[in-house]
Amino acid sequence: MRLFALLAPLAVAALVAGGATAQQPKKAPAARDWSTHVVQAPSGAYLIGNPAAKVKLVEYISYSCGHCAEFIAESKLPLKDGYVRRGSVRIEVRHAVRDPIDMAAALLARCAGPQGFSGATDAIFADQRSWFRIGSQWWKTNEPALQSQPPLARLKAVAEASGLSPLMRGRGMTQARIDQCFANPADLDRLSAMAEASWKVIKGTPTFVVNGKTGGGGHWDTLEPELRAAGAR
Repeated sequence: MRLFALLAPLAVAALVAGGATAQQPKKAPAARDWSTHVVQAPSGAYLIGNPAAKVKLVEYISYSCGHCAEFIAESKLPLKDGYVRRGSVRIEVRHAVRDPIDMAAALLARCAGPQGFSGATDAIFADQRSWFRIGSQWWKTNEPALQSQPPLARLKAVAEASGLSPLMRGRGMTQARIDQCFANPADLDRLSAMAEASWKVIKGTPTFVVNGKTGGGGHWDTLEPELRAAGAR
């Protein structure tokens, strides 16, 4: 009896503790990372983020544009890793191609597919000073000799010589995939059509459209207030 009397309080305490554990609230599910939601629009533009986002941001960019490279670097943390990730902003990337090296870069970035496009774009812009300097000089020297080759062959050659293709190989893109990037004339025609349409409505890059209204001032520090005013959180 005495042993039972000693053990009884322990048993009651265990039941109470077990009950308390069972009643603990469940953890809330992790918030969705909308920056990984990437699809291609019928126009060929890439859409990054929540389709139901309150703020729709259109970016007209060129890979050979120095101001575009600055914008991408400045905005990545607050925009892609912030507003887009949380689902309040969706980005639509429209290419405004300015030169052959830019075209080669765009073909490679788009060739990375929906899940690889955003990362490829960031990498291309991050290394812009190197590949654009080398590629421009190479193109100036070799372009006359390339005139007899098809357009995609010329673009493939400058992509390799500039360092763009090696950059993509360093990110895991296979040579077979790179070959495909410069094999389909329909891909070049689609990108050319997008670029032509872009230059009909913009005067320079980068250009931003927030919920249908052109603005942003060409810089992140002037664009962000407009995004927040439109509902970005």
